[in-house]
Amino acid sequence: MIRVLIADDHHLFREGLTRILDDEDNIMVVASLRSGEEVLAAVSSHRPDVVVLDVNMPGMGGIEAARRLRKHYPDLGILMLTVSEDRETLFTAVQAGVRGYLLKSSTSDELVDAIYRVQRGEAAISPAMSAKLLDEFVALSQGRRQRPEDVLTERERAILRYVANGMSNKEIGLALSISPHTVKAHLRHILDKLGLRSRTQAAAWAERHGLTAGNDRLA
Repeated sequence: MIRVLIADDHHLFREGLTRILDDEDNIMVVASLRSGEEVLAAVSSHRPDVVVLDVNMPGMGGIEAARRLRKHYPDLGILMLTVSEDRETLFTAVQAGVRGYLLKSSTSDELVDAIYRVQRGEAAISPAMSAKLLDEFVALSQGRRQRPEDVLTERERAILRYVANGMSNKEIGLALSISPHTVKAHLRHILDKLGLRSRTQAAAWAERHGLTAGNDRLA
């Protein structure tokens, strides 16, 4: 029996997943939660074999939860189930220790198969994302990844570092002695420079390029 813990901030989606998985003879959903913090608190008591996480959740998201779970539970199977088709998010999730990355457009059979594969220690990546992952590895091998200092100013790198650490515009403004409006304007320019669409993608980019606490100095 494979014990599965689900984390997603949409209640109806969690209910649907639970029904699908409970119909499987060899799978049992042991908990249905809504945030990364709840997952970290529940894993030791529920002892799941596989954790299914959404990328974006209130408070701690799926990628940070995966990173912490991998550190404390190295044998735990971690499957990301998300709408995000962004290459940056995919690569950051893999770096965080997930063994599976499945899109929410996947079928129930694909989800069940991914859970079995992840539980066995195998990789399970949506076909639509596999090519993007390979493209990223090619970019790495050819040294074509952008360096933060090549594309961002020192102030922009500082702001992006705070974004990666989960700080709000108001908190960033206080740290840098600028207004939240100015922070928002800087972030808009950062997104334009990097070709990104959201704050989540910016945080993922920062994680991948080392712009986290202690790795970049303030402007």
